[in-house]
Amino acid sequence: MSGKLKEVRERISSVKSTQQITKAMKMVSAAKLRNAQNAITQMRPYAQKLDKMIKNILSNIDPSEGSSFGVKRELKNVAVVVITSNRGLAGAFNTNIAKAAYTLYEKYENIGNTGNLTFYFIGKKGLDNLKKRIPTATINTDYIDLFNDLSFDNIAEVADNLMTAFDTSELDHVDVCYGEFKNAGVQNPIAIQYLPVPKVQGTKQDEKSSNVDYIFEPSKKVLLDQLVPSILQTTFQKFCLDTHASEHGARMTAMDKATENAGELIKELKISYNKARQESITKEILEIVGGAAALEN
Repeated sequence: MSGKLKEVRERISSVKSTQQITKAMKMVSAAKLRNAQNAITQMRPYAQKLDKMIKNILSNIDPSEGSSFGVKRELKNVAVVVITSNRGLAGAFNTNIAKAAYTLYEKYENIGNTGNLTFYFIGKKGLDNLKKRIPTATINTDYIDLFNDLSFDNIAEVADNLMTAFDTSELDHVDVCYGEFKNAGVQNPIAIQYLPVPKVQGTKQDEKSSNVDYIFEPSKKVLLDQLVPSILQTTFQKFCLDTHASEHGARMTAMDKATENAGELIKELKISYNKARQESITKEILEIVGGAAALEN
């Protein structure tokens, strides 16, 4: 019986240590989430407005007169950019993004016979999840450590490289999979077309309202050559900041739940310990009473 009591005491001590770790990780993620959430909530309205503007412009001009980033081509060389975190312990956050990316792999898998399918990974968890599941795709890890420094210059460099590859026809299509931040408890895995810039889609009323005759000053080409890449850089920055905030939100929620579960387990173990201790005491009392009765006889 003493061995069982010792085992339960050790389990209680182990769970308490784990609970302290999960509680500390929750507090760290909460602090990081505050900054990450501020960054994405401040830039999201700006990025969404720019995204709407570029789609409207490229939908209402002749492709031969506008930017090459809106030209739809035959799918021969396709890229999928998978943006996840570098660390785990964030619930199903990274797994859900990987599932969205794998759905795109199944969609484009046959392209490998006539062209090339390339997966670009930003964040190590996406690579860990998918590297053995996408055998016909080319894996590119040049940007996997981008989360070490999410400055605009570093993000813009990745976006510029993708745009250059698209502009020179090295890539015909680029999709991005990332985590869209809603709040600390909700992060949605999103798979979205990045290049070519998708045209405005919606109701006939929406299309009618977006059909605008734009006046360009300076010339259309000069303006679009400067405006479109800048907007695409901002859009890609939104993808990264969304994922960054989502990571900390998911980890904070996961660690909060883990802390609660550890507390419940400690309660159950204490009950088991008290029961075992009571059994031990009862057994000792019975032995004493039995011994006393034997002496009397």
